[in-house]
Amino acid sequence: MKPSELRAKDVAQLNQELNDLLKAQFGLRMQIATQQLSNNSQLKKTRRDIARVRTIIAQKAANK
Repeated sequence: MKPSELRAKDVAQLNQELNDLLKAQFGLRMQIATQQLSNNSQLKKTRRDIARVRTIIAQKAANK
């Protein structure tokens, strides 16, 4: 997900996106634990997307 796409969203949408990403991360961790995940790079991408969303939420909070 691109930062420009995230900046276009409001805080409520960003919080929803964050919740969705956290659920996806949990699912990926469970797949790793049960050895069902073949592409481990998905977890890294999800972690970075979570960090992007949290950063933009913090930036929007600082601008208010």
